[in-house]
Amino acid sequence: VQLQAFGGGLVQSGGSLTLSCKVSGRTLSYYATAWFRRAPGKEREFVAYITWTGRTTYYADSVKGRVTISKDNTKNTVSLQMNSLKSEDTAVYYCAVAAERLRTPTIREDDYGYWGQGTLVTVSS
Repeated sequence: VQLQAFGGGLVQSGGSLTLSCKVSGRTLSYYATAWFRRAPGKEREFVAYITWTGRTTYYADSVKGRVTISKDNTKNTVSLQMNSLKSEDTAVYYCAVAAERLRTPTIREDDYGYWGQGTLVTVSS
């Protein structure tokens, strides 16, 4: 299973950025996916998840209202649209796929068995 995340970069505060994650080896129609992030000097934290059906999403309070997770089953890709970016959003963002198929996702890292390499988002103030 391989996850390739891309789309990170440098953006000014208040700007927008879309991250994408191409998954191979797992069909996203059957697996929940999520995004996590690790800010400098901090532990990795949950950002958002989307269920395998695609009907339900869930966001961390810190990003709610500014971030949208979505997926394209035809391309086996999950995306994270981020708006109104703040300096505290600066982090390496990781996409993750659930360890088990057809399982309701959670915010726990342990429930995700496959991880991308991370893509750096830097928000300048």
